[in-house]
Amino acid sequence: MVEIKTDAALDAMREAGRVVARALAAAQEAAAVGVTLRELDEAARAVLDGAGARSPFLGYLPSFAPTPFPAVTCVSVNDALVHGIPDGYRLREGDVVSVDCGAELDGWTGDAAVTFAVGTPSPADAALIDAARRALDAGIAAATVGNRTGDIGHAVSRVTRAARCGSPVDFGGHGIGRRMHEDPHVANRGRPGRGFPLRHGLTLAIEPMLISGGGDAYVTAPDGWTLRTADGSRAAHFEHTVAVTADGPRVLTLP
Repeated sequence: MVEIKTDAALDAMREAGRVVARALAAAQEAAAVGVTLRELDEAARAVLDGAGARSPFLGYLPSFAPTPFPAVTCVSVNDALVHGIPDGYRLREGDVVSVDCGAELDGWTGDAAVTFAVGTPSPADAALIDAARRALDAGIAAATVGNRTGDIGHAVSRVTRAARCGSPVDFGGHGIGRRMHEDPHVANRGRPGRGFPLRHGLTLAIEPMLISGGGDAYVTAPDGWTLRTADGSRAAHFEHTVAVTADGPRVLTLP
């Protein structure tokens, strides 16, 4: 079932979104050569704890996973597309890092992700990160009253294809609100005018995932969580929680 939120609920989700934004900023600020992925997770966890927020990631156990997720962030490096478990890996110059984080505050949830390079990125990595960011911007711009989820997917995929990147077919965005994952599914490709209709009060997590090698295939790592590009190429992932409103898209996870 799709829940349409009241304006008061959107304001409450914005407060959860602020916590997410601060947690992502703390993780990115902590990232440097020699720092472990676990330390990035600890930086984000400190923000959640300080805000009195709960992590919807910690202990999450979807049907595809063999064990509950053990952290408050997903940290995915280089060829890791999404769902990376933060561990003792130490960051190196030029690594491409995607951090995904959620927060539940006063019964409402926010979810967002950012990708950045450690140190100076290569031109190819800089182009990948820029394309993923632009794909998210395009998806957000399409989240308007009267459009449908297919319009969002179409907008995202146009940027992805123009950048000659691939994208996993099985994973995309989702509804969000009282829980992190709600209906409807928001695919990263679609046909204009198709899919669930967008109306004031609908809240969505829009999250393009780009594969630089151009293919769409991925493999699951032995940990049962991390998805890696099948061709070994690098990946980027951006996400915002967005409210569809009569006044246009309202991004709830901005700083």
